[in-house]
Amino acid sequence: MFSKSYIPNTVTALNVFSGFISIIYAYQGDFYLASIWIFIAAIFDLSDGIIARLLNTSSEFGVQLDSLADVISFGVAPSLLLYVSYLKTMGTPGIIISSLILLFGSFRLARFNVQLEEINKKGDFCGLPIPLSAATIATLVISLTKDNRINHPYDYYVIPLILLLSFLMVSKIRYNAFPKVHRDMFKEKPVYLGLIIIALLLVIITDGQAIFYLFLAIIFFGIFRYLYFLISNKNSNEVTPKNLT
Repeated sequence: MFSKSYIPNTVTALNVFSGFISIIYAYQGDFYLASIWIFIAAIFDLSDGIIARLLNTSSEFGVQLDSLADVISFGVAPSLLLYVSYLKTMGTPGIIISSLILLFGSFRLARFNVQLEEINKKGDFCGLPIPLSAATIATLVISLTKDNRINHPYDYYVIPLILLLSFLMVSKIRYNAFPKVHRDMFKEKPVYLGLIIIALLLVIITDGQAIFYLFLAIIFFGIFRYLYFLISNKNSNEVTPKNLT
């Protein structure tokens, strides 16, 4: 008998496939397509959870499969992309630095799995989600790729960005989860629709480069919000170690 759980699991498998294709393109030196396939993997990663909720087929198997897929698509793929596009000439230090996204992303996914029930209740993430980290790297490569060549004068902030993303993934800084999709989502909160339209317009106008700065804005908003509550002692429940472990 056909099980509805096959549908979201198939979408998760497409996430794995997309990550593998990204790795192939990165190995071949096509950094632009390698970045695009990381985005495609992110779309599948977002979709499998939505489909599972709509079909009411969420399961422990699906959670574990999703994490394994994320290790490939948002850990291995962006780490390899960083190495072959920017850090290969550094030798062993380049290997170590590029591996940080994979290593810290794996730790982040392990923590996510054990905190899944808490996340479902609070509606946010403790630490930067690994798909957002990978998407930031992909958009960085896209914004600096011209004729499939990387504009190396921008190298000075690549390594600090890698270190920042790695730290944020295992940090206690909270990031809002993506709003749960339902039929009346945009009707109840039209701001979501407005943000999507603005994002799409920015993509069209800037040939995709604005997305990198949009992701940076999201990342730094989480940092500034955390510091604001920490300094002002407002909403102390959000920043106490007890609630951030």
